[in-house]
Amino acid sequence: ALQPGRNLVAAGYALYGSATMLVLSTGNGVNGFMLDPSIGEFVLTDPNMRVKEKGKIYSLNEGYANLWDDAVKEFVAGRKAKKAGARYIGSMVADVHRTLKYGGIFMYPATSDTPKGKLRLMYECNPMAFLISQAGGKSFNGKQDILDIVPEDIHQRTPVILGSKEDVQELIDLYKKHKLC
Repeated sequence: ALQPGRNLVAAGYALYGSATMLVLSTGNGVNGFMLDPSIGEFVLTDPNMRVKEKGKIYSLNEGYANLWDDAVKEFVAGRKAKKAGARYIGSMVADVHRTLKYGGIFMYPATSDTPKGKLRLMYECNPMAFLISQAGGKSFNGKQDILDIVPEDIHQRTPVILGSKEDVQELIDLYKKHKLC
């Protein structure tokens, strides 16, 4: 039987670039390891990674702005009014990694074209929500915490919002204000 992400025992991702990093949680915090090519091993470089309570960066594809619900539109307008930094790489792993390191919020919200979201719950959203939760952050899909969704299908899609607790809570409050959850 398919289980909610709350039952995960481990999650992680690898980043490749000028260096190779592995970020991993086994349910007791989040740790980052960098590959040391001289010894061929991953070395603990970022122990007990924590996401900031509130960030100054928001991350989503603003090309879909005309398709967002009112809560997301109001949230982004508020961020722009505060001159918050907008960063969007287009790779969930890279965007979530930046959110984990520097705080803020990553969003791939529902749109009028994709009301059930685009990213896959079981193997995209749940692992990232697990890592963010283990690092002290929060997740949401417009209705509930990502980790509390009981999957109905292995390829099920869902909107995803995750990051710093205060930023995600601010968006949850807007969903409530607009009676969307």
